[in-house]
Amino acid sequence: MAEHLTAEEIRDWLAAELAARLQVERSRIDVRERFSRYGLKSAEATRLLADLSRMLDRPLPPTLVWDHPTPEALARHLAGEGAATAPREPRAEPAAADEPVAVVGMACRFPGADSPEAFWRLLRDGVDAVREVPAERWDADALYDPDPAVPGKMSTRWGGFLDRVDAFDAAFFGISPREAERMDPQQRLMLELAWEALEDAGIPAPSLQGSTAGVFLGAIWNDYGTLDRRRGTAGITEHSATGSHYSLIANRISYQLGLRGPSLVVDTACSASLVAVHLACQALRSGEATLALAGGVNLIVAPDSTVAMSKFGAMAPDGRSKAFDARANGYVRGEGGGVVVLKPLSRALADGDPVWCVIRGSAVNNDGASNGLTAPNPRAQVEVLEEAYRRAGIDPARVDYVEAHGTGTMLGDPIEAGALGTVLGTGRDPERPLLLGSVKTNVGHLEAAAGIAGLVKAALAIRHREIPPSLHFENPNPHIAFDALRLRVNRALSPWPGGGEPARAGVSSFGFGGTNAHVVLEEVPERRARLVLFAAPDADALRARVAAVAEAMD
Repeated sequence: MAEHLTAEEIRDWLAAELAARLQVERSRIDVRERFSRYGLKSAEATRLLADLSRMLDRPLPPTLVWDHPTPEALARHLAGEGAATAPREPRAEPAAADEPVAVVGMACRFPGADSPEAFWRLLRDGVDAVREVPAERWDADALYDPDPAVPGKMSTRWGGFLDRVDAFDAAFFGISPREAERMDPQQRLMLELAWEALEDAGIPAPSLQGSTAGVFLGAIWNDYGTLDRRRGTAGITEHSATGSHYSLIANRISYQLGLRGPSLVVDTACSASLVAVHLACQALRSGEATLALAGGVNLIVAPDSTVAMSKFGAMAPDGRSKAFDARANGYVRGEGGGVVVLKPLSRALADGDPVWCVIRGSAVNNDGASNGLTAPNPRAQVEVLEEAYRRAGIDPARVDYVEAHGTGTMLGDPIEAGALGTVLGTGRDPERPLLLGSVKTNVGHLEAAAGIAGLVKAALAIRHREIPPSLHFENPNPHIAFDALRLRVNRALSPWPGGGEPARAGVSSFGFGGTNAHVVLEEVPERRARLVLFAAPDADALRARVAAVAEAMD
């Protein structure tokens, strides 16, 4: 009887049916790809199962395509050979509350830098990557007016911008050109960065399928959705909802990689990505996730959000963030994305993973009833620092460097410096002040991705045991008592302060709604040989990838 067909026979029938419905050659059907890859939605899947039921002469529940989402998996199930998909990884045992979390992989795209290695060169060389608005984004002349009170205009023509923000290797991820076109480029960028971060960690992405790996990302703007809505209702397609919704920035990564751990997007304004890192560490310590991808993204593809921040009064007229300087008068916007791969340290060492540094502790709080909705609260900033170092089990006076929030505002900088001096300056040797820097002076304020940009910078500095210069610092802000607070802005590339202890750094990030975050990083002296894995959709692309890395190593 037909019901006794082998898995191979059922698989061939499914492939032939799909090819006929799509009007393509049978060889174009990959039986390991999901049915959805071939446009098989609910109605079409129901009809396919009905035809398969008649062919096998047995009833089939309509949910089978969702339980077994590839022709290969469905054929093996129906032939009684078991599922072809990876089983779900057992949940990890909760770790100790003070278990360090290892950063085992990193990937980034920031203005002027498309990798951690390129980013380090930019930082080390003191490069200012801020530039005028690219012509392909919007007409800067038409939208610019130095008077922020002029309706519909922005008070700046500067920003930290990526090149080719529209570029995306959709075929690599099995995404159709039609769907890719309607995907927010923030989804596209983070999908690529998640893969690159896993490559950096030496973890084959397919090996995580079915695992409890989690995805925790920060995002706050939806510029692409703004552009999409300008097409009107006639422009809405089947991919519009999934293409523009915040949650899909994280959820699409979980879907593409088959991850079954927590998957969420955080919006706490400019602290979003560092809060995402904090939540990822909590999930790892609780056993809710065995591995986490954490980070954030910020792309400026429509002028509306810049106009909004101009009206808010946050933009520096000269387009430069002058952190802790007497000329501090606002920030310049920047865009980009970053992802780190996190594991509990004990598991990372057992797995032989490379370790950039470890997160010893982190904390998040809110300003509460401050002097205004967007006004910082000095006491709240002190408290978040105290809690982060209490959880880290580290004396704040033994921290060498803080990658500050450092937006470059006349009010915000003194409040942040005062909190840092109160917590990390107390008990410190006056001859060894706490060094401060702000990556916003290099690439602009990446808002939702600001925290992860600061974390990547601090991790690179720890790895290289050098502290890059913080730019645009000429004269100290007169409202900051640097000597009394035992603080110093790091103005030139300098060796990590000596003392024989592991390098330690803090990273701060604050949201304009009052959500504050601080993360404590520490060096791991042990270094391991690293196995570098490469993936590409075809042999030519693989050879090009290997050649590019070999050239960089030379």
